[in-house]
Amino acid sequence: MQSQIGINRFTRLILVLISVFAFQSQVFAQNKARQIDELVSLYNKYDQFNGAALVAENGKVIYKKGFGLANMEWNIANEPDTRFRLGSITKQFTAALVLQLVEQGKLKLDGRVSDYLDGYRKDIGAKITIHHLLTHTSGLPNYTALPGFSETVSRNPYAVDDFVKKYASGDLEFEPGAKFNYSNSGYFLLGAIIEKATGKSYEQVLKESILDPIGMKNTGYDHYDTIIAKRAAGYMKTPNGYRNAAYLDMTIPYAAGSLYSTVEDLFLWDQALNDNKVLSAKSKELMFKPNLEDYGYGFVIRNTSLGPNKLAVPIIQHNGGINGFNTIIIRFVRDKRLIVLLNNASQGRYLDRLSDGISNILYDQPFESPKRSIAELMLKTAGDNGVAAAIKQYRELKTGKATEYDFSEPELNTLGYQLLQMKKVADAIEIFKLNVEAYPQAFNPYDSLGEAYMVHGDKELAIANYKRSLELNPQNSGATRAIASMTNAPTGAKVDPEIYEAFAGDYELMPNFILTVTSESGKLMAQATGQPKAELFPTSETEYFLKIVDAKVTFVKNEQGQVSQLILHQNGRNMPAKKIR
Repeated sequence: MQSQIGINRFTRLILVLISVFAFQSQVFAQNKARQIDELVSLYNKYDQFNGAALVAENGKVIYKKGFGLANMEWNIANEPDTRFRLGSITKQFTAALVLQLVEQGKLKLDGRVSDYLDGYRKDIGAKITIHHLLTHTSGLPNYTALPGFSETVSRNPYAVDDFVKKYASGDLEFEPGAKFNYSNSGYFLLGAIIEKATGKSYEQVLKESILDPIGMKNTGYDHYDTIIAKRAAGYMKTPNGYRNAAYLDMTIPYAAGSLYSTVEDLFLWDQALNDNKVLSAKSKELMFKPNLEDYGYGFVIRNTSLGPNKLAVPIIQHNGGINGFNTIIIRFVRDKRLIVLLNNASQGRYLDRLSDGISNILYDQPFESPKRSIAELMLKTAGDNGVAAAIKQYRELKTGKATEYDFSEPELNTLGYQLLQMKKVADAIEIFKLNVEAYPQAFNPYDSLGEAYMVHGDKELAIANYKRSLELNPQNSGATRAIASMTNAPTGAKVDPEIYEAFAGDYELMPNFILTVTSESGKLMAQATGQPKAELFPTSETEYFLKIVDAKVTFVKNEQGQVSQLILHQNGRNMPAKKIR
């Protein structure tokens, strides 16, 4: 028989070993937290992160901190309990509510939209299932991608039913289930279906079914007119500093993107998912099952590669973007790790890089430190002294300070598209040409240069660059479509310019989005709200096409022979517009 003394010694040894392991784990966590802090602080120093960060390991928070300002006008700092708009991270909460209702027998994943929304158009509502909406395979056009939507519609409040009718009921872009196409319209519809199934508002269902049970006291549906403590303001970065982000009425993103939260509350959300407090194991299996493009229900499920040896680690994640805010949540379920980054200064292009660096730290892999943005510096130089000065600056810094600035391919690509958005097409072409020079074996610079030439109206150069892009990457379907649109474009026809006066007027494509047609010096011109003028070229007396985009216009006459509307044909859709003036 073993002596009591021996047992006591053995017990003390075990306790000592446990204490040693616990101490070592604590030291390792502290070391990782230090590395994470140094990394995030450097991103903040380079003006590439302004927000709050939280990192957890083994189910416990090892790092949380705020950076920069929640309110730049009052110099109020970001903190871990600052409330940020989440954007599309909202979708995982909507998906969870749907799955809860499925568990309760109030919804079916194979149920059709027309089963739950009586007034919805039957021709497409009978085809689209709840599963299609959850996985972005419904074929519904994405309302936030409609021409001019942000400029003309997003500031206006809408009742749910009215918005569904106007902006979430468009003709299908493909048969449901055939393709993946990210669509906020689908998740807006899910919010409407949740309300019909419960007889309560989306906001109330969310609070009662998820937020209150978990204890997410700093999370909710964002209303502009409600006083919300510690709510961060959203900002946009410009060459001349920050400005307030454009106003957005929060009835517009709705169940696709209207929530606010904190990094601390999103940790509670992660833990509740881990512990089956929100969903059953069966429902979680459905939520985290990858479908087309690795999209589950409100999450992307994939493997990430870390370190020089490409260590494969499974992750569940989603990004969010909404006026002035960018967000990301990454869940390493197998290892009980979590990264949450909430940013209120529209620096979304840096969040993936920052999260990659933190991921490498968590898995003891080498990580890259940030560099200053050459694109941001050049944008200011181009604005002050012209694009030639910016290109000269690029060449000088690349020679003298290559380790301080980021000269990667995406930098010039970002700058080029910024210039395109500013309608500085010729300048954008010069930047894309510089990127082709720097990365002659990369397909994307040629693709971007082709697009810029297409916008500029240089068809031959556009096609040549798109073809080169395809040579380097035959899978570049965007280049294929662009070439087809230009080579298959209709040829012009001769018509008497005097008939153009009959077409002149304002045509309403949607509320507050007008296509103005004018006759100018023998040319027929069209200008959409917030966009530049473009010439319409005739193929017949009533049919016209544009050269800068793949679109056609048909003018329709009434019984009296007067032009009463036009039809815009673009992206496989036929959009009628009534003549209002």
